[in-house]
Amino acid sequence: MEEKDYYNILGVSKDASEEQIKKSYRKIAMEYHPDRNPGNKEAEERFKSASEAYEVLRDPQKREIYDRYGIEGLKGTGFTGFRGFEDIFSTFGDIFEDFFGFGTTQRRRTRARPGADLRYDLKISFYEAAFGKEAEIEIPKNVLCDVCHGTGAKPGTHSTHCPHCKGTGQLIRSQGFFTISTTCGHCRGEGNVIQHPCKECRGNGKVRKTKKIQVKIPPGVDTGSKLRIRGEGEEGERGGLSGDLFIFLYVEPHDFFSREGDEIVCQIPISFPQATLGTEIEVPTLNGNKHLTIPKGVESGEILRIKGEGFPRMRGYGRGDQLVQIIIKTPTNLNKRQEEILREFEELSKRKNRGEDGREDSQQGWKRFFKGNN
Repeated sequence: MEEKDYYNILGVSKDASEEQIKKSYRKIAMEYHPDRNPGNKEAEERFKSASEAYEVLRDPQKREIYDRYGIEGLKGTGFTGFRGFEDIFSTFGDIFEDFFGFGTTQRRRTRARPGADLRYDLKISFYEAAFGKEAEIEIPKNVLCDVCHGTGAKPGTHSTHCPHCKGTGQLIRSQGFFTISTTCGHCRGEGNVIQHPCKECRGNGKVRKTKKIQVKIPPGVDTGSKLRIRGEGEEGERGGLSGDLFIFLYVEPHDFFSREGDEIVCQIPISFPQATLGTEIEVPTLNGNKHLTIPKGVESGEILRIKGEGFPRMRGYGRGDQLVQIIIKTPTNLNKRQEEILREFEELSKRKNRGEDGREDSQQGWKRFFKGNN
């Protein structure tokens, strides 16, 4: 970085205030602005030097370093000046609008624009949500035209400055002390017009195509889960980054299983004798049938747990459990012998609950009732 006198470049003293520095830069920038001096190399250099000086002197920290150590000291701050007009207008974009009300729209328009994000809704099965999967999806999107490479102009031709706004994208008119800027209707604010549009994209620079994308769905997702694939959205303009693709998942319900968080819930019917005497049954899980011990005297609606047979925990380790709700079936369509056995069972139960006088002890019966329901 060559030695320069920033105070001399801006024409201010070393004790100039921030407002004085800004005012001086405004005057110089107005005079040497490249839009006012097209093709004037000397004016361009003067504009760049003034912008560099203003960037240093407007910052109290950089100004202090410059005052003590000169331009050499600024190297430690990472400041190396501006590479070109785009850097200047990017840094001082709002300031130029305040200063002029014109001359910056064109500069900002030529900067890179990021592409739009896209959304895709994907339906997956209950099993796919539990174990994950790789899927191929097709996304319709706008991509750069292969024929004109995004310029919109027919190969061998190029766009030209709009004759109405002289390439600024804005129409300027003065009313007294005020300057009014409006978007050019001929070029729609682009500053350029295409005389010979590309036949493939009809001058748009982009064409609609369908792209196949491989998607990896992690195990444990649920309805509403969102996957983000960077760079698979709409392509950016003028070198801008592409947008992202967001995939929203919908998990189809299962006929047998349901889900509560990381746990899987199912209902298993058992017979009255099985509930009374206890037994061992096979229960379907996502990983095949598993043995489950039914304890004696299990109640209808009671929930038993099979460890580790639920969904993977996306924000932790391991898996949830499978909750098995026991449903006791009431026997129907009994034959004569079955009815006799049940009546005999009922009579034995009554005898067990009778008092010394042979009658049902109602107080004991109510106590047993409330004890069994608490």
